[in-house]
Amino acid sequence: MKSAVQPYSRTDVEPGLTKIILFEIVFPMILLILGITMGLLQVLFRAGIIRSQSFLGINYYQGLTLHGAINAIVFTTFFAVAFGHAIIRFYTGKPLLLGAACWSLILMTVGTVMAAIPMLTGSASVLYTFYPPLKAHPAFYIGLVLLVIGSWVAFFSWIPVFQQWKRENPNTKMPLAVLGVFATFIVWFIATIPVAIEIIALLIPWSLGWTPTVNVPLARMLFWFFGHPLVYFWLLPAYVMYYTMLPKLTGGKLYSDFAGRFTFMWLIAFSAPIGIHHQYTEPGISTTWKFVHAFFTMLVAIPSLVTAFTLAASMEHGARKSGGTGLFGWWKKLPWLDTDRWLFGYLFCGLFIFIFGGITGIINASYSLDNVVHNTAWMPAHFHQTVAGPVFLAFIGGSLLLLSTLGGKEIALKRLNVWIPYLWTIGIMVFSTGLFIGGIAGEPRRTNMGLSYTNPASPLYQPSWNVARVAGTIGGVIMFLTMLLYFVIFFGTLLRKKTSEGALEFPVTTVYHDEDVVALQSLRPWLVATVILLIVAYTMPFVELAKARYEGAPRYSPASPVALRK
Repeated sequence: MKSAVQPYSRTDVEPGLTKIILFEIVFPMILLILGITMGLLQVLFRAGIIRSQSFLGINYYQGLTLHGAINAIVFTTFFAVAFGHAIIRFYTGKPLLLGAACWSLILMTVGTVMAAIPMLTGSASVLYTFYPPLKAHPAFYIGLVLLVIGSWVAFFSWIPVFQQWKRENPNTKMPLAVLGVFATFIVWFIATIPVAIEIIALLIPWSLGWTPTVNVPLARMLFWFFGHPLVYFWLLPAYVMYYTMLPKLTGGKLYSDFAGRFTFMWLIAFSAPIGIHHQYTEPGISTTWKFVHAFFTMLVAIPSLVTAFTLAASMEHGARKSGGTGLFGWWKKLPWLDTDRWLFGYLFCGLFIFIFGGITGIINASYSLDNVVHNTAWMPAHFHQTVAGPVFLAFIGGSLLLLSTLGGKEIALKRLNVWIPYLWTIGIMVFSTGLFIGGIAGEPRRTNMGLSYTNPASPLYQPSWNVARVAGTIGGVIMFLTMLLYFVIFFGTLLRKKTSEGALEFPVTTVYHDEDVVALQSLRPWLVATVILLIVAYTMPFVELAKARYEGAPRYSPASPVALRK
């Protein structure tokens, strides 16, 4: 179906920047093939279809580490940097610092390769959370540090470019998309400082054998200081696309500029002081500070609700402009299968999945309810509805958009492409429903189910998990097959001949209500509030851990339960 609406605006880009962005899109997409395949292996292991210790030389925990690290860390970081380059260049109209962009790319690529080698050789089966006392080869940790530093180089290189734009446009508000990108990387910078401390001060010396043990509670708190704002580092680029592209794709306008700016600013302040809600069951942290983090966690639901209302209003505005009528009849006018506005499906389906991810996230944030589902299959179900829903669909949609426009190539198999997000949604909803049911029934997470829990001969076998296991398997297979189709489209597009000169092309949304709110005109007060909130939320928990004087823990390997201590 063709559309009369031509939503894309165009900006020419320097060849050097084009090459950098395209590499940052294609390289992680190649790795994502392995990450997605490892996801399928996890489903088959947990279903009991694969019962051996390993499959094709990959054991359960090694595959789980590759799946999490590639999908959740490498792919997302590369896309966020590529997307940031594109947004800053597009909206400021200023050339970027290509030297810094090049060094950023080199550091991230070298770091990724360094971390990949021990994962592929089985010497870093520590999962994406790399909790001690699980210990990886030093190259794994050093590679992660280089990946992070590379992303920092990109972020700080955008600041002088924006400052130059601001000097030339002193009375103009920061473009909403630029604010969203800066919010993304401010959250990322805040998050990566504690994990850098964990890796450099605790894990690398321990991995090198310079220290015999590691402080596990301290390492875990530093990780979750990083781990939950990481979710918003993933989510914020998707929010940029929702606020600045989705309304235009529907033929309408963004209902409220205030809503977008409030969402970005609020998440800067409240994305980090909430990590302890992942540690409700851990000792050494008093219930007072667990409650404080629970309260702050509930507050991050506010921008999600604001976003839901604003985007619904924006889509309705566009659909009614296109002739939609009635209370619900306007839904018929949304561009569901429009091959020119194919990105709509990727963004809309992500929003739909996120409704359920957000609701289950509120349950996880509740101190009492979390105790019911903690460390059960419920958690990866929630995780996939938040990260593999809005984040993943926005990122693969954005990757295809950048590949097509910067490469000057028509998207391959356009009619198939519009179905990808809907097929993915079916798969992820079936998959997560199975895991939710299993989680409520007590099915554990991060455990090799194929070896024990689904084997009727095992004393650990639970018949009540069978329905969940079947649903999880069916959904996981649908997701895998959908991604195979997407890879055909992506790499088919990559290999096509150019039909035009490459350029950045984005749907640029105009604003229906362009509110001028003083509190949202500057990042400075929000950054000050962020520092204060972090001091309030984390000072006493760290003091409590220091007073507890935990003994260090020696190395543990989940893949070889014999000779665990060395």
